[in-house]
Amino acid sequence: MDWTWYLFRFDGRINRALIWQALLIVALAAGLLELINQAIHVLNGQRSFTTGLTVNFDFGLDDLFKAVDPRAHHLPRPVDATNLIIRGIGNALFLWIYLATAIKRLHDRDRSGWWIVLFFFVPGLYSQFSDLLPRSLTPPFSLTASILWLWGVVEMFIVPGTSGHNRFGPDPLLDVEDSAAASPAKSWEQSREIEFVPPTASPPGGMHVKRGA
Repeated sequence: MDWTWYLFRFDGRINRALIWQALLIVALAAGLLELINQAIHVLNGQRSFTTGLTVNFDFGLDDLFKAVDPRAHHLPRPVDATNLIIRGIGNALFLWIYLATAIKRLHDRDRSGWWIVLFFFVPGLYSQFSDLLPRSLTPPFSLTASILWLWGVVEMFIVPGTSGHNRFGPDPLLDVEDSAAASPAKSWEQSREIEFVPPTASPPGGMHVKRGA
C-alpha cells in the first residue's frame, strides 16, 4: 500500500478497515509524542517521569477548536514552550491525517469531502462555544450537533462503502479481493500439461492390428 497516499492525500477511496487503522496509528503516534514530551522535561529536570499515559482515540484534535477561541489564549500560568511546540506539530499532523483519511472514506460512501464540515467542524465548534449561546437555543443546537456527529461516525466508521466503481474511483474492497485472487497458485497453462509424444513412439508404418485378434 502507498502510505503517502493513504495518510496524506485526498483523492481516491478507502474502506472502513483503513480508517479504523488510521485512528489506531494516530492514537499510537499521540502516545509517542507524549512520551517524548515527558522525556524532554525529565532531562531538563522540570518534572519526574509519570507512568500514566492517556491515549485519545479522537485524532488528538480537541485543541483545534480552542485555537479559534480567544478565551483559551488567556493562560493563567507561563507557557510551556516545549509542550506547545510538540502539541502544535502533533495537532497539525493529526488534523491532516484525519482529513485525508476521512475524505477518502466519504468518497467510498460516494459523498463529497465537503461533508466533513457538517460531520466534524460544526459539532466541534458547537462543543467549544456552546456556553456562549442563550439557554433557549442550547437544546436545538445541542440536538443538531449530536445528530451530525453521530451521523458522521456511522457514515465513516460503520456503514460499508458503495459497491463497484463510483465517481471517486474503484471499489477498494474489489482491489483487495483481486490481489488475493491473483496471489495463489499460478494460472494453469494448457500447453504445459500436454505431453507431446515424439513420432518414434508411434507404431511403424505398415503395422496394423488384425481384426478379430
